Amino acid sequence: MAGHSKWKNIQGRKNAQDAKRGKIFQKLSRELYMAAKSGGPDPDSNPSLRMVLDKAKAANMPNDNIQRAIKKASAAGEGENYDEVIYEGYGPEGVAILVYALTDNRNRTSTNVRVAFNKNGGSLGETGSVSYMFDRKGYLAIDREGLTVDEDTMMMSVLEAGGEDLETSDEVFEIYTDPSDFQSVRDALKADGYQLAQAELTMVPQTLIELAEKQAQKVQQLIDALEDDDDVSEVYTSGEM
Repeated sequence: MAGHSKWKNIQGRKNAQDAKRGKIFQKLSRELYMAAKSGGPDPDSNPSLRMVLDKAKAANMPNDNIQRAIKKASAAGEGENYDEVIYEGYGPEGVAILVYALTDNRNRTSTNVRVAFNKNGGSLGETGSVSYMFDRKGYLAIDREGLTVDEDTMMMSVLEAGGEDLETSDEVFEIYTDPSDFQSVRDALKADGYQLAQAELTMVPQTLIELAEKQAQKVQQLIDALEDDDDVSEVYTSGEM
C-alpha cells in the first residue's frame, strides 16, 4: 500500500460528482434499498446497510431520501430486484478499469458499458482480465484539519484498532484494513473520537499508473461515461489522476 493515495483520486473527482449529485442520490437509493431488503432495515444488525448509510452521509444525501429508500425495502411484497454485475476492461494508456453495477436488466447494462468503453478509447475484457490487479480493502480517511494528532500517535491508534496500513499527507490520514476487519476498525476509531471523512470497502490497485494531465483527461472521460449510466454504482481504476 505504501505510496498509494486514494484520497487524491477522491478529491480529484469530487467536483465532477457534485455536478451529478441527483444521479448519485438515485444510485445510493438503489444500494440502500438492496441492503435493507436483503438484511433488514436496522443498521445495528445489518453491516451492509450500515456501510451504505456511511456512504450516503459522506455524499450529503438528505435524510428523507435515505429513509424513503429503507422504508420502500421494508414494504410488503417482492418489489424490485437488482443483480450485482462486475465488468473488467482497459482504458486509455492501458489503465485497468473495474466497473460494479446494480441492474435489473443485464443485457441493457452490458451493452451500455461496452459502448462507453468503445467510444472513449477503452476495451471491455473478459472476466478476470484485470480484477487480479486489485485487492479488496477497507478504506477510511480522517481529515487532518484541526487535528493535533501526529503520525506516530495515529499509527498507534490504527494498529490498536486492527488496521493494516496508514498513509499520511498534509491533508488526510488514510487507513487500510482487511475487509473482514473494516467494521471493527471503523467503530474503534470512532470510539477514539476520530471523525471519518470517508469509510468504505473498495478495490485498491496493486500498481498505480501515473498519468500526465492529457492522459488523465482521457481516462476521466471514460470514467465519466461509465458513471453516467444509472446502473453503474462504482468505477475503480489503476490510473493515478
